[in-house]
Amino acid sequence: QVHLVESGGGSVQAGGSLRLSCAVSENTHRTNCVAWFRQVPGKEREGVATLYTRDGRTFYGDSVKGRFTLSRDTSDNTVYLQMTSLKPEDTAMYYCAAGTPVIGSLDSESYRYWGQGTQVTVSS
Repeated sequence: QVHLVESGGGSVQAGGSLRLSCAVSENTHRTNCVAWFRQVPGKEREGVATLYTRDGRTFYGDSVKGRFTLSRDTSDNTVYLQMTSLKPEDTAMYYCAAGTPVIGSLDSESYRYWGQGTQVTVSS
């Protein structure tokens, strides 16, 4: 079984920063990628960033490249999404996901395990 728990969401002003955390628990090694997605009501889920845990490579969606940074701790049990220069359009529910997708994929259908989400609200 794979369990993911997100934390770190909240409300910030435009231009501010937040760091989201995803704690990953696996009883066996069943995944090799951890990703962040976001979704707002009435819109399709959007891929934010993904990390290949075997070598630490990261990949970003065009809308966040240069502003968000994905990283992990030394034991690979927690993945962090550092968000800077936040914009109102970044407002969404952010979900952590894990699976075995094509490396670098931000296709939500290729991630099997999902957390419950953490809300990020950016005001102007």
